[in-house]
Amino acid sequence: MDLKLGIKGEESEVVRHDNTAAAYGSGLVEVYATPAMIALMEKTCYRSVMPYLSEGEGTVGTHINVAHKKASPLGTVITCRSEIVEIDRRRVVFKVEAIDDKGDVIGDGTHERFVINVEKFMSK
Repeated sequence: MDLKLGIKGEESEVVRHDNTAAAYGSGLVEVYATPAMIALMEKTCYRSVMPYLSEGEGTVGTHINVAHKKASPLGTVITCRSEIVEIDRRRVVFKVEAIDDKGDVIGDGTHERFVINVEKFMSK
């Protein structure tokens, strides 16, 4: 494991029917679902650290504290950006934000992940 403060990640996706509140069952309207935003945030953090982990290591999400601030209709491109802001042994804390294609922050907060040995973790 070779993690450092300041490592950043970025991932994007388009709001489609399958990632709307209506499809997730978290609401009735076809706007970007909060669970979809959280999944994008987790994916962004996970992918940002993979190049810095040793063989056989991975990460698992353990805590997320985010606000979903703005609705995003079908066709909107959502980009998540993450940055490592704290490392405590195997605990890694990220600052996350999701931005729409107009440049507006639609969600932000923090996400915590733990570095694990995948084989050992799966054997439990």
